[in-house]
Amino acid sequence: MEAYPNNLPIVLTSFIGREREMEEIKALLKQGRLVTLTGTGGCGKTRLALEVAMEVMEEFPDGVWLVELAPLKETELVVQTVALALGVKEEAQRPLLETLTDFLKPKKLLLLLDNCEHLVGACAQLMERLLQVCPNLWVLATSREGLRIAGEQIYRVPPLSVPNLTPLPSLGQLMQYESVRLFVDRARLVRPSFSVNDQNASAVAEICHRLDGIPLAIELAAALVRGLTVEQILERLSDRFRLLTAGPRTALPKQQTLRAAIDWSYELLSRAERALFRRLSVFAGGWNLEGAEAVGAGKLPEGGEVRTEEVWELMMRLIDKSLVVVEGEMGRYQMLETLREYGQERLQEAGEAEETRKKHLEFFLGLAERAEGELQGTQQREWLERLEKEQDNFRAALSYGLEREPEKALKLAAALWRFWDIHSNFTEGRSWLERALEKGMSAPAPVRAKALNRAGVMAWRQGDHAAAQALLEESLTLFRELGDQRGIANVLNYSGNIAWAQGDLERAKALHEESLAIRRALGDQGGIASSLGNLGNIAWAQGDYERAKVLYEECLALFRELGNQWGVANVLNNLGVVVRAQGDYGRARVLLEESLMLFRELGSQWGIANALEELAKLAGVKGQRERAVRLLGAAESLREAIGAPMYLPERLDYEQIMTELRSTLGDEAFAVAWEEGRTMTLEQAIAYALEHPDT
Repeated sequence: MEAYPNNLPIVLTSFIGREREMEEIKALLKQGRLVTLTGTGGCGKTRLALEVAMEVMEEFPDGVWLVELAPLKETELVVQTVALALGVKEEAQRPLLETLTDFLKPKKLLLLLDNCEHLVGACAQLMERLLQVCPNLWVLATSREGLRIAGEQIYRVPPLSVPNLTPLPSLGQLMQYESVRLFVDRARLVRPSFSVNDQNASAVAEICHRLDGIPLAIELAAALVRGLTVEQILERLSDRFRLLTAGPRTALPKQQTLRAAIDWSYELLSRAERALFRRLSVFAGGWNLEGAEAVGAGKLPEGGEVRTEEVWELMMRLIDKSLVVVEGEMGRYQMLETLREYGQERLQEAGEAEETRKKHLEFFLGLAERAEGELQGTQQREWLERLEKEQDNFRAALSYGLEREPEKALKLAAALWRFWDIHSNFTEGRSWLERALEKGMSAPAPVRAKALNRAGVMAWRQGDHAAAQALLEESLTLFRELGDQRGIANVLNYSGNIAWAQGDLERAKALHEESLAIRRALGDQGGIASSLGNLGNIAWAQGDYERAKVLYEECLALFRELGNQWGVANVLNNLGVVVRAQGDYGRARVLLEESLMLFRELGSQWGIANALEELAKLAGVKGQRERAVRLLGAAESLREAIGAPMYLPERLDYEQIMTELRSTLGDEAFAVAWEEGRTMTLEQAIAYALEHPDT
């Protein structure tokens, strides 16, 4: 699998049976370019699709790419999620769908679109558009219903094969049935000595038969082999099925059976286990123990409570019963989507949905507010990784907050700005901030002032200077009314950046000097470092390289002392620009390479683009012209992907070297090298930039 480009997960459990289904689905993929696997939750659509994808991988030279839609709630994020899975980033002033379409047109690849049912309309529209204009795109989708677009082939995933009960097959024949093999395989995970024998064969066969061969139901049953005999499991299973015989007539039998299996598993839990199970369903994309304690603890509707200190033990029991799974790394947990949906229904029935979602929002607001400060210190990388894992939870919390707790949503969006900024998620960050500002009109002035400032930063990153300035001016007015000197200094700082970006160096200098004076009075070391670096940018743009170098070095020392790697990476890049202009090419390369490596570690695509551009310019002045053009092409592609245009002072320097390179190489050689750079992956571009062809 590693020989072909893909993002498919490494599966940790064995795949049982499905040989016929796999051959039929592969045949359908040869007949048409859209195949949708449908069926009830828990019937194994996703796992079957993954197995098919791994088998046909060699037929798609541009890869097989999984798009997981289960955590999403917002329909507008479908296009973005598909683009993210493919590594396609937004371009400034261009619809993402158009960028995605252009990316896919020349490629032959398979898109595995998983869990479409809750976003079926948005998925249908997107897939119809992509398939119409991308002739070499194939789509394998999983959904509880078809997308209902032209050319779609629907394949209904059947249950696993089950044995007849009369007459009962022999032991050898029994193990040929997929459902029995799955039961035995999963039972041995919790009790390695388990086997089917003459005494329990009848019970095993009946369990598989009564569960209609639905994989999820069988796995839930097999998990209880740890503490029950198969006869005891069968006895309880029979009770639960009888309980559901009076269910809705319009519901499919398999849905009733699956619900019976889940209801049965739920009813076997203690009151505290049930409460934790349904409360954990509020998480999107997984959780850690700290989150489980914050959301899971609390009073029970029937009386009593789940204490914080017992949450971990209760969760371990849920793991034992296959209701919660441990993700690839210990300490993080996940719930199957079908079980999560079931838990959310139970949460609503228990009257706990509102309170639990409020706790979820409060927990992630607290996490974001803690992270905001940590993202400027020595634990910056660790916190970036932690926030990255919680993106789906932040989105869920923001969505709920916009509906029910707009002030908290505004606080959360404002607290997440630095994460979005470092990771170059400018479009998403700005969207959440602006929506929260609209909903949170009555929020206290300090909350709105901060959020306006952060929204202004996101707009500035995107090159929307008019919107950025308007947001910052509104923020500044509020901060002045509040007498908040730190807030005033921050707004002046970013207003100075906007002036610099537009080439108004005198205004930029005045704003940054005013900001620096306030920050010195406050003793704000991080702010002082930032202001010094920005004044260095102005000196560089004015051609005063010696002054810029002094300011940058003072800034660098402060950021290193604070442990702010983001700040260090930025100023290393800027210092490399200056010493390159002064002719010290050796030191420039050392500085720029260190900057690039830090940006890579931090996941800053904006920073990587900057570093690639400066290393390209360095290669150009050293006579490595084709190398320079390749790096510039790679950087330009990256800027387009994240929607972060170059600022005016940078553009002037950039255009000068572009003109020189084109003139020296000639149009044809320039175009070839440029295209080679643009087609590099991010990691290829970084590796190429770090090569030393002159040593």
